[in-house]
Amino acid sequence: MDTIEFDIETAHAAVLALQEVLARRTHRRKYLGQEVLVPGQLGSALRLPSIASQLRGKTAPRRERGLEAFLTLWPTLSPATQEQVLDLIGWYEPDKLSWEDKRSNRKPLPPGTG
Repeated sequence: MDTIEFDIETAHAAVLALQEVLARRTHRRKYLGQEVLVPGQLGSALRLPSIASQLRGKTAPRRERGLEAFLTLWPTLSPATQEQVLDLIGWYEPDKLSWEDKRSNRKPLPPGTG
């Protein structure tokens, strides 16, 4: 996953997917004596709403700042989180697909070679 190159559109899709992934994480809290599930707040702590706003900005410099902020944030995410985000946006690496995957466009090996 080191070869991923984001542009403004794919970065925006990834930010929205990352917000969804991080919001799925819930925490148990005691509120008035009862245990409640609270959605995760890590997306807000990472300033994802601000980055998403910049990426859909009207001016090119604003969109570039959003892209730069996202590209700074992306390597700090865990590989599992990165993979969840890439799955949500439909990004895949053709080299790592299995033969049965419909997205795989690899040619079959000649008989006797594999």
